[in-house]
Amino acid sequence: MIEINRASVILVNTATMDGIATITMNPALDVTSTTDRIIATEKLRCTAPRHDPGGGGINVARAVRALGGDAIAVFPVGGLVGQRLQQLLNEEQVPVLPVTIAESCRQSFMIDEGETGLQFRFIMPGPSMSAIEQEGCLDRLTSLEPKPRYVVGSGSLPPGVSIDFYARLAERVRTLGAQLIVDTSGEALRQAGCDRIYLLKPSLRELQLLLAREIKDEAQQESAARELVKSGRCEVAVLSLGAAGALVATVEGCWRFAAPTVRVRSTVGAGDSMVAGIVLSLVRGLSILEAVRFGVAAGGAALMRPGTELCDRKDTERLLAQTCEPIACDA
Repeated sequence: MIEINRASVILVNTATMDGIATITMNPALDVTSTTDRIIATEKLRCTAPRHDPGGGGINVARAVRALGGDAIAVFPVGGLVGQRLQQLLNEEQVPVLPVTIAESCRQSFMIDEGETGLQFRFIMPGPSMSAIEQEGCLDRLTSLEPKPRYVVGSGSLPPGVSIDFYARLAERVRTLGAQLIVDTSGEALRQAGCDRIYLLKPSLRELQLLLAREIKDEAQQESAARELVKSGRCEVAVLSLGAAGALVATVEGCWRFAAPTVRVRSTVGAGDSMVAGIVLSLVRGLSILEAVRFGVAAGGAALMRPGTELCDRKDTERLLAQTCEPIACDA
């Protein structure tokens, strides 16, 4: 056991890890509360806030832990908010490898409106990071021993982080001999595509932005997912489709997974839970189709949880039993 920083955060011996590392360049302290009704200019009396560590890769590491595995989370940390993030992750026994930065980490706010059941999400931009701080995060990842088998790069990029960060991450992951999974959006997703990325997981909206065209029906979804693979952007494309499930494309074919039927309480963290289910399954030797099936169940389990809570292991295993085998798409 090695003590990291003055926040009493513990880095668990990486020899006990499942071979998964995540990197999150824009971590967040997620604050969730409820008010009866949101009315402009009025004081809104809210319930006691819930605090959770957040940001794409951090959520993936937390969800892997919830599913019975271990993943080490690499991320920048700054200010009191960063210290609170570390404390919360330590309480959840998520192994961390933080990189100190000058500016404070961000907070994000989710407010549930009691009368309507609607959720309002307020997402802050995050700290500015110097080039040295950015390289420090990449250096910390490549310093891991033993080397991870899978690296998940997930989430938005804060101000000042170059838009080609995930492409640079791909170069570092290549030196590790690991497989890279990327879950991001916008220009960062566009820059990420290269032949060293194993798996991309865009949503339908992100895929439309990536390919700069509207995708109107299932046939176009399948064609677009296949295009990601054929163009060399990735080996596997997993298109998350919300209530419509997921679509998987590889060089060998294309398959659809139906989503389990659940009562949706919050959509926050469903995509991260899906990625966690996929990467944990892969590192345990399952095929990509078996892994995505488990990921679909984990994403469905997250939908059942309130606020910013992630998937639950028992719910995931129960939904897995209800998740149908994949259906092959027409060539």
